[in-house]
Amino acid sequence: MGKYFGTDGFRGEANVKLTVEHAYKVGLYVGWYFGTHAGKKAKVVIGKDTRRSSYMFEYALVAGLTAAGADAYLLHVTPTPSVSYIVRSDDFDCGIMISASHNPFYDNGIKLINSEGYKMEANIEELIENYIDGLGPDIPFATGDKIGRTVDYSIGRHRYIGYLISLATRSFKNIKVGLDLANGSATTVAKGVFDTLGAKTYVLANDPDGTNINTGCGSTHIEKLQEFVKENGLDVGFAYDGDADRCLAVDDKGNLIDGDQIMYLCAAYMKEQGQLNGNTVVTTIMSNIGLYKALDKLGIGYEKTKVGDKYVSECMAANDFSIGGENSGHIIFRKHAVTGDGVLTSLKIMEVMLEKKMKLSDLTSPMRVYPQVLKNVRVGDKAATLSDEAVKKAVADSGARLGDSGRILVRESGTEPVIRVMVESGTQEECEKEVDSVIEVMKAQGHVTA
Repeated sequence: MGKYFGTDGFRGEANVKLTVEHAYKVGLYVGWYFGTHAGKKAKVVIGKDTRRSSYMFEYALVAGLTAAGADAYLLHVTPTPSVSYIVRSDDFDCGIMISASHNPFYDNGIKLINSEGYKMEANIEELIENYIDGLGPDIPFATGDKIGRTVDYSIGRHRYIGYLISLATRSFKNIKVGLDLANGSATTVAKGVFDTLGAKTYVLANDPDGTNINTGCGSTHIEKLQEFVKENGLDVGFAYDGDADRCLAVDDKGNLIDGDQIMYLCAAYMKEQGQLNGNTVVTTIMSNIGLYKALDKLGIGYEKTKVGDKYVSECMAANDFSIGGENSGHIIFRKHAVTGDGVLTSLKIMEVMLEKKMKLSDLTSPMRVYPQVLKNVRVGDKAATLSDEAVKKAVADSGARLGDSGRILVRESGTEPVIRVMVESGTQEECEKEVDSVIEVMKAQGHVTA
């Protein structure tokens, strides 16, 4: 992880941690770098979510790009996966998405996407960081007809919508679908896709005002959609995050269907169809133990990566696996996309429901979701805490008590002075007891600061 760019781009509070000056410098360097390496005028496509600051950052990026001689193509408000799709389908040198995903409106972020639709390589992000800190080259301003231009590229978003519609295997006629659009990027895409496919569409959080993205809605506030599905007698509901690269579902009974359950039902269907490459699902270490037990019963293997969709994507690409993701709802269907795509995920769930002629509640019933407790502990020194023999013994003892009926996971945060202690087991009470047993040892050893 770099000084500015983390696993999900350059993110922070707008004009505090991530400023308009940062955005200008990112644009200037990207425009110069890709133009120099391509030996021609660079082409960069930009998308954004609905945050008030997204417009400011878009203009700053465009100023930098065009000043360096690159052409900037604007998709306007659009999901992150649409930028990934357009970059690789329309031969762009790179893509930029302006979004802080599920964060509050006052945060924002800049995600860089390479020409193949994946997250930008770390070595290029490091070069940009050096330039931001005044350690890079002196970049000359373009002059005359070498100055870049800005192009309205709404047609790119429309093509992405058309691509999603083309993936549906059946009509959604007479299916009652609830959509929570999080007042974010999904507002320009999701309803149109479901309407075109014939669904009876019921919508929440479809009125962005620049400050209400993710506010009491979307995948981080799934309870709103749960009540909406029950109140309106809907067949299914889908909730997206701010940039629509995640999807959580609600079944016909109003129950949450998380990313682990989505991977289970889709992997089971894909295996039946002979589409599950390597007979393997890629998860992160945070996936629920219930997913692994359910996959074991189906004879499906799994790989576990570090937390972060970047690591899931890398594992899938290296092994040509078909499906992977996180329990947060960031699911990758590699045949159709190289990054998580919330609307695509909802379409794949609809495919399973319609092809199997089953309700979502029945499709997910074989998988038991184990109770989970996760507590964040602020410590003075993360490395010292994890290497403490007394702490290591407490973790090992907890794991022994849990046996095959549960698990404990202790890991450090990549961005905060925090140790995360997570336990899954048969009961909530047992989870609480085991988590607290480890935290008490951390406290006794003097590691906990608050």
